[in-house]
Amino acid sequence: MTKFLEIKNLHVKYGNVEVIHGTSLHVDEGEIVTILGANGAGKSTTLLAISGLVKPSEGQILFNGKALHKLPAHKVVKEGISQSPEGRRVFGTLTVRENLGLGAFTSKDIESSKKILNWIYELFPRLEERREQLAGTLSGGEQQMLAIGRALMAKPKILLLDEPSLGLAPILVKAIFDTVREINRTGVTVVLVEQNARVALKLAHRGYVMEVGNIVLEDSASALLANPEVQNAYLGGKN
Repeated sequence: MTKFLEIKNLHVKYGNVEVIHGTSLHVDEGEIVTILGANGAGKSTTLLAISGLVKPSEGQILFNGKALHKLPAHKVVKEGISQSPEGRRVFGTLTVRENLGLGAFTSKDIESSKKILNWIYELFPRLEERREQLAGTLSGGEQQMLAIGRALMAKPKILLLDEPSLGLAPILVKAIFDTVREINRTGVTVVLVEQNARVALKLAHRGYVMEVGNIVLEDSASALLANPEVQNAYLGGKN
């Protein structure tokens, strides 16, 4: 049976240094899957490889059986995969509305884009309030909302989220993750890279743990939350 998203024996190098050493994982349609690990484990590089922003030196990335690793990044977006990058990376000198418009660059259907924009404003009312404001003047939480909204404008089947809680106050983290759950309920599959392991595992259906470019654990999110090794390494010990 064809997997929705499947990574097989992925190797990625930066120059001569290999940072991912034969990783394999899969994501089923409708899931939220989180990838946990310390800084430098290879989590963000895995997302960049799925997005086509870095090319594997070996291995395959398949989406509904189609070889994503052979496509340039803009064609990966057209296939239905979009990413909200680490550090948000909004275009500070453009308005909120203009940033969101850039997310729809692959769409020729103006009416469909308008509907998606209205949906994003429902998800993030703050963005509608600030739609004519320059993105660079938004708070960190608002910029994170904008980065996720921009990724959603492409009407993705899979949303890749890289460290959405980074630098945010706990109340904003909860708001962002509640919205990610809502996005998933509408049928969007989510792959989440997140250092806040407890929040990520409470949101996700399944999880993988990466260490120095290798997957070392795979399980349901609830089992990972209860795993003593995961608790000690990523959750600050048992609650």
